[in-house]
Amino acid sequence: MKFFITGADGQLGHELVRVSQAVGHDVTASTHGKLDITNPSDVHDALVASRPDVVIHSAAWTAVDACEGDPGRAFEVNGTASGSIANAARMIGARVVYISTDYVFDGTKSSAYTEFDEPNPQSVYGASKLAGELAMNEGDAIVRTSWVCGFHGPNMVKTILRLAQSQTELRFVNDQIGCPSFADDLASMIVRLAEEQRSGLWHVTNSGVASWFDFAKDVLSAAGMDPQRVIPISTSELLPPRPAKRPANSVLDNLSLRSAGLPALDDYKSALQRLVNRLHP
Repeated sequence: MKFFITGADGQLGHELVRVSQAVGHDVTASTHGKLDITNPSDVHDALVASRPDVVIHSAAWTAVDACEGDPGRAFEVNGTASGSIANAARMIGARVVYISTDYVFDGTKSSAYTEFDEPNPQSVYGASKLAGELAMNEGDAIVRTSWVCGFHGPNMVKTILRLAQSQTELRFVNDQIGCPSFADDLASMIVRLAEEQRSGLWHVTNSGVASWFDFAKDVLSAAGMDPQRVIPISTSELLPPRPAKRPANSVLDNLSLRSAGLPALDDYKSALQRLVNRLHP
């Protein structure tokens, strides 16, 4: 198949390109430097020139707090530009797999969010990504994920390991829970959904649930450090306070995967150990 992958230089984009090429697909890897997704005519021309079967749209502005301070840009990049991609794809008969986020939910549910739950974003980032979801066409796929970490680009695993080098104690919140997801596992499932021409909503995360406090301890343990160095705090104790509201409950139930008979992704602790080993061979 022919894939057109946006955001190919991001932590997920790198893995999407690698996985797609490894199984023999013809890949056009589009980066921010190669394509301005906020320019509809550029998007149209790029897709017409490539003529892909599938556009995997992973490009986004994911700086949650920065989005809060610049809603116009957030909606332009995450919402309007995604609509331009969906429109151009429809014109050439291609399908889109759009990568979305747990931030489309308000985080108040007492159990995990399924694909049938109603979105209610509480941040500009979440609202802009939901706008991107709503811009997709029938036949496209929307993949929501959460807490993504990988070998490429900045992420919480790298941040925790860096902080552990300079600080005796690390303070992380224990009142925000979610499903850590790892870019290599996530990319493999996204590529499979694209190959099998799956449409609709999909929650795709690694298995297992943690708070950021739990996750920080797991990172230190995976690196052979003392997890007791991590101290739990509440979100209200964060200094300085974060501009964007975080969902207290970001747990995504991968109901669509189970219903389709597709395999669950690895337990996040196994994926985390694999990543830490790769970061520090």
